[in-house]
Amino acid sequence: MKKVLRRLKSKLTGRLIHSPTVSLPYDYFGTDYGGWPILKSTLSADSIILSFGLGTDISFDLAVIRACGCRVIGFDPTPRSIDWLAKQTLPEQFQYHQIGIAATDDEADFFPPSDGAHVSFSSQPSAATASLTPIRAPVRRLSTILDELQIPHVDVVKMDIEGFEYDVIDDILASPVRPRQLLIEFHHTMYDIGRDKTERAFRQLEAAGYKCFYVSDVGLEYGFVLNS
Repeated sequence: MKKVLRRLKSKLTGRLIHSPTVSLPYDYFGTDYGGWPILKSTLSADSIILSFGLGTDISFDLAVIRACGCRVIGFDPTPRSIDWLAKQTLPEQFQYHQIGIAATDDEADFFPPSDGAHVSFSSQPSAATASLTPIRAPVRRLSTILDELQIPHVDVVKMDIEGFEYDVIDDILASPVRPRQLLIEFHHTMYDIGRDKTERAFRQLEAAGYKCFYVSDVGLEYGFVLNS
């Protein structure tokens, strides 16, 4: 009943705008806040997961490492995440880089949250954060990250990147890089981002051969798998 009520509320508020297009068995790893679904049957110890946007919750990353023994490479250039990760004891299968993902190889503005207790820096300000000063941090395209870090292949890309996802999807689909799974948090209804951007991204991914196997009850987290 709680799940039904959450989905109804999300639909009424405009957050829930899609449903899965394929029914596939998935495993959910991590906390309610930081967890993600994944098609575990496609993973092995040789798999590589790129995890963009770590904040202060890497429960997904650690749980996947424990379950599959695979390699997870995390990315987050924001100061609160950097400080928090420096205090953690991390397994050898987890690597961390202080860069973000974007559609260009450059530096980008990251806007701080309006609530000082929150950790997420966004790609653009909302009305509540327009007066706050952004930080500048390095960003790279996915294809550049693979080249610079000499990553031979990528099985899963997870993106919780606070509005950067729309341009990144454009860039990935314009490149030959095709991760088998894409786990994406969309940010329509946040940072003054309209739902039309998520609707467009969904159509683009479908046209590129990705099928949606998961949409969260709150309507923001999506799981896509490349149709083989």
